[in-house]
Amino acid sequence: MGPMLILLMFLVILTIVLVAAVIGIYNALVRLRNQVDNAWSQIDVQLKRRHDLIPNLVETAKGYMTHERETFETITEARSRAMGAHSVSEAAKAESALTGALSKFMLVVENYPELKANQNFLALQETLTSTENKIAFARQAYNDQVLFYNNKIQMFPSNIIAGMFSFTKRDFFEIEDAAERNVPKVSFS
Repeated sequence: MGPMLILLMFLVILTIVLVAAVIGIYNALVRLRNQVDNAWSQIDVQLKRRHDLIPNLVETAKGYMTHERETFETITEARSRAMGAHSVSEAAKAESALTGALSKFMLVVENYPELKANQNFLALQETLTSTENKIAFARQAYNDQVLFYNNKIQMFPSNIIAGMFSFTKRDFFEIEDAAERNVPKVSFS
């Protein structure tokens, strides 16, 4: 074998290895992007469930809470904004506002013992609480997937492939309400 043939074989093997590496990195990026999309759809399912529960909760409470029109309007407006959100950051902000409106609503409910004893209201409240927990778990899973994906598109050598094929950074689903970030204070005195 001549030196030119050896050089040609080396270049062919090197090209095959490089193409295989590019394909492997590209496929890994696609898989991670799809996992992020899937994780977001899991949040979306739980948010839809939450949005569907709220009108039932409000309607059940309206019979008891005749003087709380402003509270009901706030919840309805916050729900509409949350349902109309188009991006992760818009959804996070709108859902944070909805959580605040629901928290205020639950505080007002404390003033109505008959409502707190209503079985239908209690069942809806329990379902909403369960849904809130599922949203928290789905949000955590989504943020984990976003972290993996964002790391992959920013680290060498996959950042080169990510740039070539327009893989872009994804936003985390972050809590906007500073009060939600605070650790609850526990006192046994």
